[in-house]
Amino acid sequence: MSQYSHVTAPTQYVAAGGIRFAYRSFGPESGTPLIFLQHFRGGMDHWDPLVTDGLAANRPVILFDNAGVAGSSGETPDTLEALADHAAEFVRALGLPLVDVLGLSIGGGVAQALALRHPALVRRLVIVGAKPRAGEDEGTHPDIIEVATRHEVPTLEDFLYLFFGPSPAGQAAGRAFWERRHQRVVDVDPPTSQQTMKAQLAAIVEWNQQRGERYAELGRITQPALVVNGSRDIMAPTVNSYIMAQHLPNAELIVYPDSGHGSLFQYPELFVHHVDRFLGTDVAFT
Repeated sequence: MSQYSHVTAPTQYVAAGGIRFAYRSFGPESGTPLIFLQHFRGGMDHWDPLVTDGLAANRPVILFDNAGVAGSSGETPDTLEALADHAAEFVRALGLPLVDVLGLSIGGGVAQALALRHPALVRRLVIVGAKPRAGEDEGTHPDIIEVATRHEVPTLEDFLYLFFGPSPAGQAAGRAFWERRHQRVVDVDPPTSQQTMKAQLAAIVEWNQQRGERYAELGRITQPALVVNGSRDIMAPTVNSYIMAQHLPNAELIVYPDSGHGSLFQYPELFVHHVDRFLGTDVAFT
C-alpha cells in the first residue's frame, strides 16, 4: 500500500509525445489503476480528497494534468479526441497495459474518445456530468460560459453556481467540498492558463457537432460504463446521462437527488461506494 494520499502524494513527471506530464499516484501497488480525467479548467488539485482517497483504498489512483494543463508542458489541443490521444500517450509512458477511467465533465467526453480511439487500454469507464458528442443542450443555463470564465482563477462562488444545486443542502455541500479541495497546501498545481481555457472552449464547441448518425458512436463503446449525474445539471443537462445510458451497450445509470454538475462532490462517500461496486465486479452489466 502506498504511504501517500491525495494531500501528500508528490508530483511526478513523465515525458511522452513531446509533453512532460505532471501526475500523482497513490493507493495499492497492485490492481487496475484508475485514471482521473478532469473538468474544464481543472487540474489535479480540483479533485475531492474524499473521492480520490476513498477510491485509492482499493486500487491505484492516478491524477494527471493533460497536455498544457496546469503543471504539464505543451499546449492544450482544441479537440477532445486529441486530449484522448495525449491521455493514451501518458498511460503508455507509465507502462500500464490496461486502466479504468473516471472522467468528469469534459473529462467524461475525453473518456468516451479514449475508449473509442484506444479501446485496448480501457477496462471500464465512469462518466460523470458529461455529454455525448452532439448531446442535448436544452436545460443548459445561458450564463455558464460567463461564470466559468469570468475569473483568472475560478472562485468558490463560481463553483457553487456551476457545480452545486441552489438548495441549502446543495450549497452547504459545495462549501464543504471547497474546504476539502484546499487541504493540500504544498506542491500545488499552478492555475490553468488562458491558452488552456480557450482551447477547451473550442473543444467543447467541436464536441457539440454531430458526426454521422447521432449517438451512433456510443454503440461502439463496448466497455462496461457507469454513468453518473446530479438531478439538475445546468452545465451538461442531466438528460445527456440518460441518453448515454440508453445508447452505450453495457451501461448503468445513477442520478443523485438535489444535486448538479458536481454530484460526486456532493455525495462523495456514496459515489465511492457505487464506483467501488462497479469497478470491483467482474461481471458485465446486461
